[in-house]
Amino acid sequence: MSNPVLKSASFDPKVKQYWMTTACLFSALALVTIPLIPVVLIIVWLVAGKILAAMSAQLLTQKLVVKRGILFKEEKSIPLEKITDVGLSQGPLMRLFGLYRLSFETAGQSGHGALVSLLGVVKASEFREAILEQKDNLAAQAPKMEEFAEDHLNQALLARLVEVVERIDTRLAALEAKR
Repeated sequence: MSNPVLKSASFDPKVKQYWMTTACLFSALALVTIPLIPVVLIIVWLVAGKILAAMSAQLLTQKLVVKRGILFKEEKSIPLEKITDVGLSQGPLMRLFGLYRLSFETAGQSGHGALVSLLGVVKASEFREAILEQKDNLAAQAPKMEEFAEDHLNQALLARLVEVVERIDTRLAALEAKR
């Protein structure tokens, strides 16, 4: 059964500038690394584009698939029925760049914090709402599927009972014929 893509996330190129600013701030905080800021900026500029290109998030009918990584590729498939919270956050520096972080928490996950978080999703609130809406749609369909399965099981049991009763009738008729 194919799983069509309902919505794909795209990532804001401003994430690159955000990462560069964050790297500068951390370099400035560690006074020793201030002379290295130009080197840090060049490295972040070169690597950030590749990191962004490797990131993807796709909402499918029953799961969310998140891919990322350059050297170490990572793909996480999160069943929508397991998602307990989709957080939307924005720190002061993110606000400056107009970026949001989406974080996904799931039932049964170990440890604190989000299982997956995505920084810089374009129209993050729309992507979040699409995930929550599809999750609700699946939850609404679950009772219908359970009813269908129960009806199917009941029909199978009834057919089996009819078959057993017919066999009993056949044997009773054979016993009466012997008498």
